[in-house]
Amino acid sequence: MTGRPVDLGEPDRLYTLTGGRHRSDDACLDLVTLVVSESDPAPGMTSEHVRILELCRRPTAVVEVSADLRLPVTVTRILLGDLLATRRVTARHPRPVPRATLPDSTLLKQVLDGLHHL
Repeated sequence: MTGRPVDLGEPDRLYTLTGGRHRSDDACLDLVTLVVSESDPAPGMTSEHVRILELCRRPTAVVEVSADLRLPVTVTRILLGDLLATRRVTARHPRPVPRATLPDSTLLKQVLDGLHHL
């Protein structure tokens, strides 16, 4: 047999982490949702929940949390949903970047004419 060995324990670990759940109850957690810790870890929390609270001391995107934990996004969303439900984190979508407004076409023509005269 060639290639990387299959880790048969991984699906069991993910099942245990999520309590058998396969999707988050909170639909607001997409990849770019920013998550911020609102509390310190409490005794008895799972190591993954503790790590999330540590990571999210500053606003952190769901996808970044997932990558840092080395867990699938679906599992990360479930764990974040647990923390949202207990108000240990807050989540919000990033503010949209305002579209740049172009200068008036008259000004652009004047600039172009000035460049031609150089």
